[in-house]
Amino acid sequence: MEPRTRLLALAAALALLAGGCGGDVDGSPGAAGLRDPYFPKLGNGGYDVQHYALTLAYDPATRRLDATAAITARATQDLSAFNLDLTGLNVSAARVDGAPAAVNRAGKELTLRPRADIDKGQVFRTVVTYSGVPETVTDPGGSEEGWLPTADGALALGEPTGSMAWFPGNHHPSDKATYDITVTVPKGLRAMSNGRLTSERGDGRTTTSVWRSAEPMASYLATVTIGRYETKTAKTASGVPVLTAADPAVAKRAAPLLARIPELLAWQEENFGPYPFNAAGAIVERTEDVGYALETQTRPVFPESAFVTETLVHELAHQWFGDSVSPASWRDMWLNEGFATYAEWLYAEDFEDTPAEESFQEAYDEEENWAFAPGEPPSAEVISDPPVYGRGAMVLHRIREEVGDDTFFEILRGWPKTYRHANASTDDFTAYVEDVAGEDLDEVWDAWLFGDGRPRWEPSPP
Repeated sequence: MEPRTRLLALAAALALLAGGCGGDVDGSPGAAGLRDPYFPKLGNGGYDVQHYALTLAYDPATRRLDATAAITARATQDLSAFNLDLTGLNVSAARVDGAPAAVNRAGKELTLRPRADIDKGQVFRTVVTYSGVPETVTDPGGSEEGWLPTADGALALGEPTGSMAWFPGNHHPSDKATYDITVTVPKGLRAMSNGRLTSERGDGRTTTSVWRSAEPMASYLATVTIGRYETKTAKTASGVPVLTAADPAVAKRAAPLLARIPELLAWQEENFGPYPFNAAGAIVERTEDVGYALETQTRPVFPESAFVTETLVHELAHQWFGDSVSPASWRDMWLNEGFATYAEWLYAEDFEDTPAEESFQEAYDEEENWAFAPGEPPSAEVISDPPVYGRGAMVLHRIREEVGDDTFFEILRGWPKTYRHANASTDDFTAYVEDVAGEDLDEVWDAWLFGDGRPRWEPSPP
């Protein structure tokens, strides 16, 4: 064959391979990022994940993770290639619908090109085999997330971007999915995760735990904790199983408050409506193992230093506000934290004889709450700063003052019911409130949610 003929034949073969068996390339690559206001490269376009099946084996002695992620997704466009978010770790193989896929790594983007294009609407299954020492990530606000080694194991936390440190996926809160997480650890250790424990077995050398999250979950809410634990089980009044776990070093001190979870959830169901998941609980770690509490779905994680009633109320409230109703983008963070903070105010009102107006006044007087408007944080670094929490809760109290208690508590119950297991934005919320209230609340939004500086406010007369 003449050189020119060889080149033409090679070009034709490559074109056929790129387009699959059909020859022509009909699809196009999915976007590498969803243009989130604060994390534009987070998440990926072109598909919607339905389910993650994660199979993990971790050895704390070497800190090595060996894993497989099986991802079931539906194409939202004709796809010639698509991306997954993954920080670090080594990918050894990838398959799409059983056939090997070409893999390319560029920073935190893992690009897969399947052998054949994927048609819009098609459900496809991707299997990625990967391994290595997972990274601990410092988020824009300075906190550590991702995969955190502990004295006897590890702890995986994902808000806002750390989940990509331990499994590949579409790591934006707008793409929620169900999960099966199987974790194998050395004998003597246990793995805790989200949802219900469906099986636990040992072979004399290792213990394997299988966890199922039947309701959709944003990836930043997924967790795996590995170590030695004392566990207890209970049930809520509505029949939800409660599983709690605590490091043996803190278990005795944590036990009284852990035992209150069914009671606290029953109180929150009165205020927020039915509990949105089929499992509940909490995990309490040593203070030196984690620096903050997080509302990981069904089973929030706490360091002992933060395991107090107010924080427990806060993280349990997130199961409705943030977990079941998840933010459409990270700009909507105040919808998570404002509601959870207001839950603390309601607890103080009902159990500590402290009216919510007093909590509002205290927040109103704190200078740190006025650094920026909660509806428009100026950067990714501050999405977990005080205005998102304290001023976010003030927005809710101002709604209560404007519409009255009957309508306000109708909103508290109706909002998580309307957007149950879905995503919602600030615009969705303001429209919902005005629809339920039957009135225009622009003055509240303009001054308290989006306004610069501290609005004038006078406490109600005694």
